[in-house]
Amino acid sequence: MTEFVILKRFNVKINPPKHHNIKEVLWLPPIFNWVKCNTDGAAHGNPGLPACGGIFRNSDSDFLGAFSINLGVTSALNSELIGAMVAIKIAHVKEWHNLWLETDSMLVFLAFKSSKIIPCSLRNRWDNCLYLLSRFNFNVSHIYREGNHCADQLAYLGLTSPSYSWFNSVSPRVNVEFVRNKTGFPNNRLY
Repeated sequence: MTEFVILKRFNVKINPPKHHNIKEVLWLPPIFNWVKCNTDGAAHGNPGLPACGGIFRNSDSDFLGAFSINLGVTSALNSELIGAMVAIKIAHVKEWHNLWLETDSMLVFLAFKSSKIIPCSLRNRWDNCLYLLSRFNFNVSHIYREGNHCADQLAYLGLTSPSYSWFNSVSPRVNVEFVRNKTGFPNNRLY
């Protein structure tokens, strides 16, 4: 209290720290008989060295597979879009035709509403993915990055890998976040 009085005498303004709101972000499994894929892109610079990754899980939150890809030189948006397109292609090949795609990129989410966002260099590939989706039961949703850590870690893993990697078991780099998701442990978002 004496320090407060001294500061007051010297006309020092005291600004208390701003109060942050905390929002719980929880990864949720898909409904029965659906497969959920969380995707993410990563880039060092824009344009820079990009990669993308994704993780597939079923309604019991069980691991079905994951991928990470080093993309070479492209933009951050392209890496996010390519991650979504790769996930759709994998789901088609594996015949997972009830697909829920979840991304932390609002631009990818909006691209499924309007293709005007898609760069010309990816337009043909995007149209092919939309054609595949016409044969799917498909849902796309946005999740804050705090709930998308598994895909985020896979994308960063892609930055250090030479090309495409498919995982039949949970990568040690992703394991902690995978267990947090499976057990329903939330992450916190400050805003």
